[in-house]
Amino acid sequence: MGWLWAIIVGLVLGLIAKAIIPGKQSLPLWLTLICGMGGSAFGNGVSRWLGVRDTKGIDWTRHVLQLIGAIVLVALGDALWAAHRRRKRTTSV
Repeated sequence: MGWLWAIIVGLVLGLIAKAIIPGKQSLPLWLTLICGMGGSAFGNGVSRWLGVRDTKGIDWTRHVLQLIGAIVLVALGDALWAAHRRRKRTTSV
């Protein structure tokens, strides 16, 4: 059940990150999911490092850190994906 939640949270965070980043991203859905999952894992790690483990109620610090991680990874992934697509188009012509 843990992997299912990781996929769902990764997809939601990736889509929210794509909505926050200005402009149109060419990142495919599968890569958005992976970047969202990575951002979630990054946010969890940083929150543990900061000492935010189990809190009563909603853990806003952890969720904000997960979203920041997803935004960074989606932006980076989109830039790398766009460069890859440009390079692929120039070599195939």
